[in-house]
Amino acid sequence: MQTTPETIDTLIHARWIIPVEPHDSVLDHHAIAIHEGRIVELLPSREAEGKYRANVEHHLDSHALIPGLVNAHTHAAMSLFRGLADDLHLMDWLQNHIWPAEGKWISPEFVADGTRLAIAEMLRGGTTCFNDMYFFPDETARVADNAGMRAVVGLILIDFPTVWAANADDYLHKGIEVHDHYRHHPLISTAFAPHAPYTVSDEPLQRVVTFAEEMDLSLHMHVHETAHEVEEASARNGLRPLARLTQLGLLSPRLAAVHMTQLSDGEIAQLAGSGASVVHCPESNLKLASGFCPVQKLLDAGVNVALGTDGAASNNDLDMLGEMRSAALLGKAVAGDASAVSAAQALHMATLGGARALGLDEAIGSLVPGKAADVTAIDLGALETQPVYHPTSQLVYAAGREQVSDVWVAGRHLLKARELTTLNQASIIERAHAWAEKIQATDEHPGT
Repeated sequence: MQTTPETIDTLIHARWIIPVEPHDSVLDHHAIAIHEGRIVELLPSREAEGKYRANVEHHLDSHALIPGLVNAHTHAAMSLFRGLADDLHLMDWLQNHIWPAEGKWISPEFVADGTRLAIAEMLRGGTTCFNDMYFFPDETARVADNAGMRAVVGLILIDFPTVWAANADDYLHKGIEVHDHYRHHPLISTAFAPHAPYTVSDEPLQRVVTFAEEMDLSLHMHVHETAHEVEEASARNGLRPLARLTQLGLLSPRLAAVHMTQLSDGEIAQLAGSGASVVHCPESNLKLASGFCPVQKLLDAGVNVALGTDGAASNNDLDMLGEMRSAALLGKAVAGDASAVSAAQALHMATLGGARALGLDEAIGSLVPGKAADVTAIDLGALETQPVYHPTSQLVYAAGREQVSDVWVAGRHLLKARELTTLNQASIIERAHAWAEKIQATDEHPGT
């Protein structure tokens, strides 16, 4: 008996689908069925042609489909500071260059334009969700919403006054207002984002833990980024930063601890027991000589590890494909083991690991029925990625972001044959040029 094909929104046929769940699986000549923004089914293309009638159908004969990449730590608006101050030590970079530039230039307009530039770059690199930490999070959320991008917007908290807020009460009040505005939004969620142990004192941290529990929000924080940070904290109060955060109640499954380049075996075991996640930013850590995150030790201990680019001012790109490659290669060198941080593990860190760190793993991070249709298509047919023996390895070790052809977020086609569909690329570039002219004209450290 012949059945009537089911009508759906979109059917994407691909040479390979790498769903991430089950781990290290690859589906040959398969299709993904999408309806009302969600994944309906993954099935062989021949079966799909008879089972579904799609309003839009794509045939990507040389492509791999993967879950949309999750950039688990960035400062999107800082794209406008890309290349402003390079080849400097972290605290010199922050105190003498970045913080003064922020004091002079940060505004709602700056954040909107910088975030728009970052989102355009991330979409063209296959990223469908980013976890942000910056000032004017309301602007970040608004721009992401308008672009159709998925975002976790950090509700930043710092002890000292900035153009965004005057004190801890003000940061928390304004942050909660942003959370309330986007509480039921399908693409925008929020997380408390205390900047770092050395910039937030005990009382605000204790308050943010209480708020996070009451509001069921994640915590996103730079932790153990450099040896200097750890040594200074130990000298000041006799506690390493992670020990202090543990005493204050931050170490829990809610915490996404960013960088974590300075970890003892005991601290790794403590992280594993707590359920906290680590966000690894290999390229930023390399560029600032911050240290090496012991990724394979964390994975072996059962710690969830995600990947982030950090901001474009310290990377200097928002390229998650490049970040995967760096993470896999660096992980082998740090572990002294060529089998450490495999290609499949790197892809997991950039997708499901990131989703888990942000508390979104029930919705995104893998291509399974019922999850949101956040999908990235990468063309492996280019000369530079031939021949293809193992698609996952080819993605991690050989493919470049210029091979990302198409991106969907919640089933919406945001990048189509390398063209952005919701953002004006020419206008974004024009605004970036205008900001560069203003910033460079007043830069007190030209040529650094």
